[in-house]
Amino acid sequence: MDIQDWRIVAASVIGTSHTKASLPCQDAHACAVLEGDVVVLIASDGAGSAKHAEVGASLAVSELMDSIRGHFDDGRDLASVTREIAHGWLENVSSRIAHQAELDGATVRDFACTILAAIVSPTHACCVQIGDGAIVMRNRGDYWAYVFWPQHGEYANTTAFVTEPEALASFEFMCSAQLVDEVAVFTDGLEALVLHFASKSVHGPFFDSSFRAVRALPEGGQDQDLSDKLGSYLGSAAICDRTDDDKTLLLASRTTAPAPVPAPESATEA
Repeated sequence: MDIQDWRIVAASVIGTSHTKASLPCQDAHACAVLEGDVVVLIASDGAGSAKHAEVGASLAVSELMDSIRGHFDDGRDLASVTREIAHGWLENVSSRIAHQAELDGATVRDFACTILAAIVSPTHACCVQIGDGAIVMRNRGDYWAYVFWPQHGEYANTTAFVTEPEALASFEFMCSAQLVDEVAVFTDGLEALVLHFASKSVHGPFFDSSFRAVRALPEGGQDQDLSDKLGSYLGSAAICDRTDDDKTLLLASRTTAPAPVPAPESATEA
């Protein structure tokens, strides 16, 4: 199969409940295509009860992206990523947040946030996650499947955070040889729309529809215009009537849309 450049669309949008409470959007994301056709998608959701949740989320995605870039800058590939290496990345995130908390005279809990990331190369896929939200993947012709089911706590609206030592010790990790053509990463604000909790399955039609425009993009990399349109859609009544939380969605595809079939020429006039 010919590997195409990764096409990426991504957006984080404030939820209506945050707008009503005069709170900022507490989601953050980052994405990149690294040398070797490696796509990186990262999302973080700051805890609603955390005083500096939006700062924690922003620091988390920035530090994790730096750590992942460093891995490849050192000449290593995705196949070499182990759980120990990924744990080191997450420790970097935790340390960065702890340093910021010390500078601000705050507690680490004030910056509590989830973190989830998908890294896909032409031969391997690697995912890490602490907290809710999810990563879904698809190979051409296959069905959509989640990598880890969202981590929810014992009580409603609770989850794990990268700032918690126990969560850092038991994070979700996967790295395996597999071919992935499309991947989506999203925070918990979209869970009810795209996951079936009773059957623990993915609502495929949502992603089939969402990826159609991504596949049609003419060039690789992140497309800002389509990302802005995605943000408008996530902030529309069609979505906000079903979820009032902040929402982040990242979509990456290396499947190009088929070229349109030209219309048949009309019969030559006699």
